[in-house]
Amino acid sequence: MTRMRAAIVGTGDVARLHAEAIAARNDAEVVVAVDVDVDADRAAAFAAKYGIPLSATSLPDTDLDVVHLCTPPAGHAVQAEEAFARGAHVVVEKPPALSLADVDRMVSAAEAAGRQLAVVFQQRTGSAAAHVKRLLDDGALGRPLVARCDTFWFRDDGYFAAPWRGTWASEGGGTTLGHGIHQLDLLAYLLAYLLGDVDEVRGQAWRVARDIETEDVSTAVLRFESGVVATAMTSAVSPRQASSIRIDTELATVELEHLYGHGHGNWRITPRPGQDAPAGWAFPEAETPSGHDAYIDAVYPALASGGLLPSVAAAPARSMEIVAAIYASSERDAAVRLSEVRESAPLRGPMSAHVRDERSR
Repeated sequence: MTRMRAAIVGTGDVARLHAEAIAARNDAEVVVAVDVDVDADRAAAFAAKYGIPLSATSLPDTDLDVVHLCTPPAGHAVQAEEAFARGAHVVVEKPPALSLADVDRMVSAAEAAGRQLAVVFQQRTGSAAAHVKRLLDDGALGRPLVARCDTFWFRDDGYFAAPWRGTWASEGGGTTLGHGIHQLDLLAYLLAYLLGDVDEVRGQAWRVARDIETEDVSTAVLRFESGVVATAMTSAVSPRQASSIRIDTELATVELEHLYGHGHGNWRITPRPGQDAPAGWAFPEAETPSGHDAYIDAVYPALASGGLLPSVAAAPARSMEIVAAIYASSERDAAVRLSEVRESAPLRGPMSAHVRDERSR
């Protein structure tokens, strides 16, 4: 069997998850680790730790099937274009870029090269999310009515000491883009088939504790095309950390609470009063947790066969559009339609928002 040859670009914390996920497969191998900060020693140490035969400070002139971008988002668009020009597929960490225009560039480069762009939103994966999505798509839970989506994380001042964090120019946004996007993406993924995409957003960005340029808290109301309304709150200042989604349908409440990954035990489906849960609502016995392993397992067969990406890797710009709408709404102090975000050149450019500073109160 021919093994796919992969490169990992960027050797920070998240690169470990990619290296471990690929190492667990028998149809792929990482052949080079690249440190784009031109730190040859760090690249060599990463390669040695994960049994990667080559390390470098730029992509070497060697055949590659897949390039994994585990770098800060400011470099993703250029790095992806380089990888596509070499004939490789790209698997990129979220956020895929600093702007929707850059995501469009990446998609266009992939199409021109006949390659695939897969953005890592690993919260979509796992047998529990797949089960809930099937129930929602099939109408087994009735029509969704209202939802909420919360990301309460904690990042101290040391986290923002990295020079590229906390600024619009280098990080592209604050906790909404960097953290809340995971749960926003999962909510939109679960509901998109039945309800269509998010149609309108009213959002606000807040700075309540951290000395940064971007927000450390955001709030939003999302209206789906079907009329379903969802609230979303994202925080980087919450000591008891939790990520959660709640969807109330005609027949049940679906709830998820976890932190950075979920399994069956993190989900709960509660039937409406006076109704027992049908047997079909029960989660399957075989369990696959969410995570990079499940994401790579879903994506790599499609890359190898040249087929379409699975749904866990589809719609690479959907959650970026939601975040852009939250920021635009905060900037304008008015609701923003997603159609405007998709079609407006200014809104597809670098993200920014009016951030309400509450630290002095």
